[in-house]
Amino acid sequence: MLRTEGLQLAYPGQRLVDGLSIEFLPGEVWAVLGRNGSGKSTLLHALAALRRPEAGNVMLQDAMVGAVPRRTLARQIGVLLQEESREFWGSVRDYVLLGRYPHVRSPFGWGVEDERIAESEIEAMHLLGVGSRPFATLSGGERQRARAASLFAQRPAVYLLDEPLQHLDLPHQVAVLERLSAEARDRGAIVVMVLHDLLFAARYCNRFLLLFGEGRFSVGLADEALTADHLGELYGFPLLPVEIGGERLFLPGRQSGDMSHV
Repeated sequence: MLRTEGLQLAYPGQRLVDGLSIEFLPGEVWAVLGRNGSGKSTLLHALAALRRPEAGNVMLQDAMVGAVPRRTLARQIGVLLQEESREFWGSVRDYVLLGRYPHVRSPFGWGVEDERIAESEIEAMHLLGVGSRPFATLSGGERQRARAASLFAQRPAVYLLDEPLQHLDLPHQVAVLERLSAEARDRGAIVVMVLHDLLFAARYCNRFLLLFGEGRFSVGLADEALTADHLGELYGFPLLPVEIGGERLFLPGRQSGDMSHV
Protein backbone atom coordinates (compact mmCIF):
# COMPACT_ATOMS: atom_id res chain seq x y z
CA MET A 1 0.00 0.00 0.00
CA LEU A 2 1.15 3.54 -0.83
CA ARG A 3 -0.31 6.45 1.10
CA THR A 4 0.15 10.11 1.84
CA GLU A 5 -0.32 11.82 5.19
CA GLY A 6 -1.07 15.54 5.18
CA LEU A 7 1.03 16.04 2.05
CA GLN A 8 1.87 19.61 1.07
CA LEU A 9 3.57 20.50 -2.21
CA ALA A 10 4.43 23.96 -3.46
CA TYR A 11 6.59 26.06 -5.69
CA PRO A 12 7.77 29.51 -4.59
CA GLY A 13 4.66 31.62 -4.33
CA GLN A 14 2.31 28.85 -5.42
CA ARG A 15 0.52 26.14 -3.44
CA LEU A 16 0.00 22.94 -5.42
CA VAL A 17 -1.31 20.36 -2.94
CA ASP A 18 -2.36 21.18 0.59
CA GLY A 19 -3.12 18.47 3.16
CA LEU A 20 -3.52 15.44 0.89
CA SER A 21 -4.13 12.23 2.85
CA ILE A 22 -4.94 9.36 0.54
CA GLU A 23 -4.44 5.60 0.24
CA PHE A 24 -3.54 3.90 -3.02
CA LEU A 25 -4.51 0.23 -2.65
CA PRO A 26 -3.52 -2.91 -4.59
CA GLY A 27 -5.60 -3.43 -7.72
CA GLU A 28 -6.55 0.23 -8.09
CA VAL A 29 -5.92 2.26 -11.24
CA TRP A 30 -5.79 5.98 -10.52
CA ALA A 31 -6.01 8.92 -12.92
CA VAL A 32 -4.51 12.23 -11.80
CA LEU A 33 -6.24 15.03 -13.70
CA GLY A 34 -5.68 18.77 -13.81
CA ARG A 35 -4.54 21.73 -15.82
CA ASN A 36 -0.93 22.44 -16.71
CA GLY A 37 0.91 23.65 -13.62
CA SER A 38 -1.58 22.22 -11.12
CA GLY A 39 0.99 19.91 -9.52
CA LYS A 40 0.39 16.57 -11.23
CA SER A 41 4.04 15.85 -12.08
CA THR A 42 5.22 17.27 -8.77
CA LEU A 43 2.90 14.87 -6.94
CA LEU A 44 4.26 11.86 -8.83
CA HIS A 45 7.81 12.96 -8.03
CA ALA A 46 6.91 13.14 -4.34
CA LEU A 47 5.26 9.70 -4.41
CA ALA A 48 8.43 8.28 -5.96
CA ALA A 49 10.74 9.97 -3.41
CA LEU A 50 12.24 12.10 -6.20
CA ARG A 51 11.12 15.30 -4.46
CA ARG A 52 10.82 16.18 -0.78
CA PRO A 53 7.40 17.55 0.16
CA GLU A 54 7.04 20.85 2.00
CA ALA A 55 5.16 18.99 4.75
CA GLY A 56 3.60 15.60 5.36
CA ASN A 57 4.77 12.12 4.47
CA VAL A 58 4.61 9.53 1.72
CA MET A 59 4.52 6.02 3.12
CA LEU A 60 5.17 2.69 1.42
CA GLN A 61 3.69 0.10 3.74
CA ASP A 62 4.96 1.42 7.11
CA ALA A 63 8.15 3.14 5.91
CA MET A 64 8.64 6.66 4.59
CA VAL A 65 9.64 6.37 0.94
CA GLY A 66 12.58 8.71 1.39
CA ALA A 67 14.09 6.38 3.99
CA VAL A 68 13.87 3.20 1.88
CA PRO A 69 17.18 2.19 0.23
CA ARG A 70 17.04 3.09 -3.46
CA ARG A 71 17.48 -0.40 -4.84
CA THR A 72 14.85 -1.77 -2.46
CA LEU A 73 12.52 1.07 -3.45
CA ALA A 74 13.07 0.30 -7.15
CA ARG A 75 11.85 -3.25 -6.61
CA GLN A 76 8.59 -1.78 -5.31
CA ILE A 77 8.03 1.44 -7.27
CA GLY A 78 8.45 1.92 -11.02
CA VAL A 79 8.38 5.42 -12.50
CA LEU A 80 7.82 6.66 -16.03
CA LEU A 81 8.58 10.38 -16.18
CA GLN A 82 7.67 12.80 -18.95
CA GLU A 83 11.26 13.50 -19.93
CA GLU A 84 14.33 11.31 -20.04
CA SER A 85 17.65 11.73 -21.81
CA ARG A 86 18.00 10.34 -25.32
CA GLU A 87 21.72 9.91 -24.80
CA PHE A 88 21.64 6.30 -23.64
CA TRP A 89 24.72 4.57 -25.02
CA GLY A 90 23.32 1.12 -25.80
CA SER A 91 20.74 -0.72 -27.84
CA VAL A 92 17.01 -0.98 -27.26
CA ARG A 93 17.59 -4.40 -25.70
CA ASP A 94 20.20 -2.93 -23.34
CA TYR A 95 17.77 -0.19 -22.37
CA VAL A 96 14.90 -2.56 -21.60
CA LEU A 97 17.25 -4.71 -19.51
CA LEU A 98 17.86 -1.72 -17.24
CA GLY A 99 14.41 -2.41 -15.84
CA ARG A 100 15.78 -5.62 -14.36
CA TYR A 101 18.63 -3.89 -12.50
CA PRO A 102 16.87 -3.80 -9.09
CA HIS A 103 16.44 -7.58 -9.27
CA VAL A 104 19.93 -8.60 -10.40
CA ARG A 105 21.63 -10.89 -7.90
CA SER A 106 24.75 -11.98 -9.73
CA PRO A 107 27.84 -9.73 -9.71
CA PHE A 108 28.39 -10.84 -13.32
CA GLY A 109 25.30 -9.11 -14.68
CA TRP A 110 21.96 -10.21 -16.08
CA GLY A 111 20.68 -13.71 -15.50
CA VAL A 112 18.77 -15.91 -17.91
CA GLU A 113 15.46 -14.92 -16.30
CA ASP A 114 16.28 -11.22 -16.66
CA GLU A 115 16.99 -11.65 -20.36
CA ARG A 116 13.82 -13.72 -20.84
CA ILE A 117 11.66 -11.06 -19.18
CA ALA A 118 13.28 -8.25 -21.17
CA GLU A 119 12.78 -10.11 -24.44
CA SER A 120 9.12 -10.78 -23.64
CA GLU A 121 8.53 -7.07 -22.95
CA ILE A 122 10.31 -6.07 -26.16
CA GLU A 123 7.96 -8.38 -28.03
CA ALA A 124 4.90 -7.13 -26.14
CA MET A 125 5.70 -3.53 -27.10
CA HIS A 126 6.25 -4.52 -30.76
CA LEU A 127 9.96 -3.69 -30.72
CA LEU A 128 11.49 -6.95 -31.93
CA GLY A 129 12.44 -5.35 -35.23
CA VAL A 130 14.47 -2.60 -33.54
CA GLY A 131 15.85 -4.51 -30.54
CA SER A 132 19.45 -4.27 -31.77
CA ARG A 133 19.27 -0.63 -32.86
CA PRO A 134 20.85 2.13 -30.77
CA PHE A 135 18.22 3.56 -28.42
CA ALA A 136 19.17 7.10 -29.46
CA THR A 137 18.09 6.46 -33.07
CA LEU A 138 14.48 5.63 -32.24
CA SER A 139 11.51 7.81 -33.08
CA GLY A 140 9.58 9.43 -30.26
CA GLY A 141 6.91 6.71 -30.29
CA GLU A 142 9.44 3.88 -30.44
CA ARG A 143 11.37 5.43 -27.58
CA GLN A 144 8.22 5.68 -25.47
CA ARG A 145 7.44 2.03 -26.14
CA ALA A 146 10.98 1.05 -25.11
CA ARG A 147 10.57 3.06 -21.90
CA ALA A 148 7.29 1.25 -21.21
CA ALA A 149 8.93 -2.11 -21.92
CA SER A 150 11.72 -1.34 -19.44
CA LEU A 151 9.16 -0.34 -16.81
CA PHE A 152 7.13 -3.52 -17.30
CA ALA A 153 10.34 -5.57 -17.10
CA GLN A 154 10.93 -4.02 -13.68
CA ARG A 155 7.80 -5.76 -12.34
CA PRO A 156 7.12 -3.17 -9.60
CA ALA A 157 4.25 -3.31 -7.15
CA VAL A 158 3.48 0.39 -7.79
CA TYR A 159 3.45 2.08 -11.20
CA LEU A 160 3.76 5.89 -11.28
CA LEU A 161 3.38 7.23 -14.81
CA ASP A 162 3.48 10.82 -16.02
CA GLU A 163 1.65 11.10 -19.35
CA PRO A 164 2.45 7.52 -20.43
CA LEU A 165 0.59 7.93 -23.74
CA GLN A 166 2.73 10.76 -25.13
CA HIS A 167 4.12 10.13 -28.64
CA LEU A 168 2.19 6.85 -28.98
CA ASP A 169 -0.19 6.10 -31.82
CA LEU A 170 -3.68 4.86 -30.98
CA PRO A 171 -3.00 1.08 -31.04
CA HIS A 172 -0.02 1.47 -28.72
CA GLN A 173 -1.90 3.82 -26.39
CA VAL A 174 -4.51 1.11 -25.96
CA ALA A 175 -1.83 -1.59 -25.60
CA VAL A 176 -0.11 0.28 -22.75
CA LEU A 177 -3.39 0.97 -20.95
CA GLU A 178 -4.56 -2.62 -21.35
CA ARG A 179 -1.28 -3.85 -19.91
CA LEU A 180 -1.51 -1.50 -16.93
CA SER A 181 -5.07 -2.67 -16.30
CA ALA A 182 -3.85 -6.27 -16.39
CA GLU A 183 -1.03 -5.47 -13.95
CA ALA A 184 -3.60 -4.13 -11.47
CA ARG A 185 -6.14 -6.87 -12.06
CA ASP A 186 -3.84 -9.91 -12.26
CA ARG A 187 -0.89 -8.92 -10.07
CA GLY A 188 -2.59 -6.57 -7.65
CA ALA A 189 -0.34 -3.69 -8.70
CA ILE A 190 -1.14 -0.08 -7.87
CA VAL A 191 -1.27 2.17 -10.94
CA VAL A 192 -1.22 5.97 -10.62
CA MET A 193 -0.96 7.93 -13.87
CA VAL A 194 -1.27 11.48 -15.08
CA LEU A 195 -3.61 11.57 -18.07
CA HIS A 196 -5.10 14.24 -20.30
CA ASP A 197 -7.43 12.03 -22.34
CA LEU A 198 -10.73 11.89 -20.46
CA LEU A 199 -12.06 9.00 -22.55
CA PHE A 200 -9.15 6.75 -21.61
CA ALA A 201 -9.29 7.95 -18.01
CA ALA A 202 -12.95 7.00 -17.74
CA ARG A 203 -12.46 3.67 -19.52
CA TYR A 204 -9.40 2.39 -17.67
CA CYS A 205 -9.32 4.06 -14.25
CA ASN A 206 -11.43 3.29 -11.19
CA ARG A 207 -10.16 6.06 -8.90
CA PHE A 208 -9.63 9.76 -9.65
CA LEU A 209 -7.60 12.53 -8.07
CA LEU A 210 -8.45 16.00 -9.39
CA LEU A 211 -5.97 18.82 -8.75
CA PHE A 212 -7.60 22.24 -9.06
CA GLY A 213 -4.56 24.36 -8.18
CA GLU A 214 -4.00 26.60 -5.16
CA GLY A 215 -3.83 23.49 -2.98
CA ARG A 216 -7.36 22.27 -3.74
CA PHE A 217 -8.07 18.69 -4.72
CA SER A 218 -10.91 16.19 -4.97
CA VAL A 219 -10.88 12.39 -4.71
CA GLY A 220 -13.57 10.05 -5.94
CA LEU A 221 -14.91 7.28 -8.14
CA ALA A 222 -15.81 7.90 -11.78
CA ASP A 223 -19.44 8.83 -11.10
CA GLU A 224 -18.31 11.33 -8.46
CA ALA A 225 -15.33 12.85 -10.26
CA LEU A 226 -16.25 12.77 -13.94
CA THR A 227 -19.11 15.23 -14.12
CA ALA A 228 -19.46 18.22 -16.41
CA ASP A 229 -19.44 20.59 -13.42
CA HIS A 230 -16.34 19.09 -11.81
CA LEU A 231 -14.39 18.86 -15.06
CA GLY A 232 -15.50 22.29 -16.23
CA GLU A 233 -14.14 23.78 -13.00
CA LEU A 234 -11.00 21.64 -13.19
CA TYR A 235 -10.02 22.74 -16.69
CA GLY A 236 -11.63 26.17 -16.73
CA PHE A 237 -13.41 25.16 -19.89
CA PRO A 238 -17.01 24.04 -20.57
CA LEU A 239 -17.51 20.35 -21.31
CA LEU A 240 -20.59 18.60 -22.67
CA PRO A 241 -21.40 15.04 -21.51
CA VAL A 242 -22.41 12.59 -24.25
CA GLU A 243 -23.47 8.91 -23.91
CA ILE A 244 -22.20 6.64 -26.69
CA GLY A 245 -22.34 2.86 -26.54
CA GLY A 246 -22.86 2.91 -22.79
CA GLU A 247 -19.80 5.14 -22.22
CA ARG A 248 -19.94 8.72 -21.01
CA LEU A 249 -17.76 11.05 -23.08
CA PHE A 250 -17.02 14.73 -22.64
CA LEU A 251 -16.84 17.01 -25.65
CA PRO A 252 -15.42 20.53 -25.51
CA GLY A 253 -18.06 23.22 -25.44
CA ARG A 254 -17.68 26.73 -26.77
CA GLN A 255 -15.39 29.00 -24.79
CA SER A 256 -16.62 32.54 -24.27
CA GLY A 257 -14.33 35.46 -23.49
CA ASP A 258 -10.64 35.97 -24.21
CA MET A 259 -9.39 32.85 -22.31
CA SER A 260 -7.13 35.08 -20.22
CA HIS A 261 -7.75 32.80 -17.21
CA VAL A 262 -6.30 29.69 -18.91
